[in-house]
Amino acid sequence: MRLHFSRRMTIAAKTDSDMQAVLDALASLGGKSLDTLTATEARRQPTPADAVKELLAQQGRSTTPDPVAIVEDRRIDGPAGQIQLRIYWPAVAGPLPILLYVHGGGWVIADLDTYDASARALANAIPAIVVSTHYRQAPEHPYPAAHDDVFASYQWTVEKAVSLKGDPNRIAVAGESAGGNMAAVVSIRARDRKIAVPAHQLLVYPVAGMDMNTESYRQHANAKPLNKAMMHWFAKQYLGAQAATGNPEINLAARPDLNGLPPTTIITADIDPLRSEGHALAQALHAADVPVRWANFDGVTHEFFGMGAVVPEAREAVAFAAAELKTSLLQNP
Repeated sequence: MRLHFSRRMTIAAKTDSDMQAVLDALASLGGKSLDTLTATEARRQPTPADAVKELLAQQGRSTTPDPVAIVEDRRIDGPAGQIQLRIYWPAVAGPLPILLYVHGGGWVIADLDTYDASARALANAIPAIVVSTHYRQAPEHPYPAAHDDVFASYQWTVEKAVSLKGDPNRIAVAGESAGGNMAAVVSIRARDRKIAVPAHQLLVYPVAGMDMNTESYRQHANAKPLNKAMMHWFAKQYLGAQAATGNPEINLAARPDLNGLPPTTIITADIDPLRSEGHALAQALHAADVPVRWANFDGVTHEFFGMGAVVPEAREAVAFAAAELKTSLLQNP
């Protein structure tokens, strides 16, 4: 088995022009640095998704989301109350594969609306039914609340696959940032609890450790829209004292038991403090004999994946991810 590197690992000196335009739009919205705020205040700050809409408006382009055939909001019972889901059906006859998608936000901020573009893009590109899940957030609900909710959403998706008009033998997981961490933990918990393991896991700039002295943290300590101070703040909110204790559900790249996990696609952004740990996780999975493809995208930052409306690399990343997902999902007809 070989670890496949899909893009050359280079260190871009600056963002490309399309990515920079998004960052400029975000700055124009006047948000404050999250690490100076309470969680409630942080949740009211403008997001990269807001910046994309602002840039589209500046360019005189439509801000209407990419169309999918059906979008439905639901609530399901979780470990400690109800969990919000948003389900996307593409305009393709089923039964279709199903993708449980987990949004990012450092376990503290963001919601289903913030990451709507990523879910829509994946639903159309695979094509697949996408079940996008919310979860309890910190500091009101510290670890393991979010992880438990996401795993409950996966179990629900497995149980309801047929009623969703999906194929119960073709279920994958995906997530961005903290959501990428939780998607991987779904696979680990499913393996350990001997329930259906996902057919594939797509991990987009996943949180895979708490070492904030990696190469990418040193290079991009002050990056936008994610930086080192913000990651310290997120860890404090969700993990508290556990941030420094080597929690195995956070420090994925250091785990000795990654064997038996599904084929994995890892996408990283070059100008992102999390780049090094995403790469380290790819190497650790490869060492555990898990088929893995890793793609690093130059000139873009954390959160680029859902910016296909304005950032070409995002469209390329979605196409790459969809192709990898289809390879695994088509092997489980």
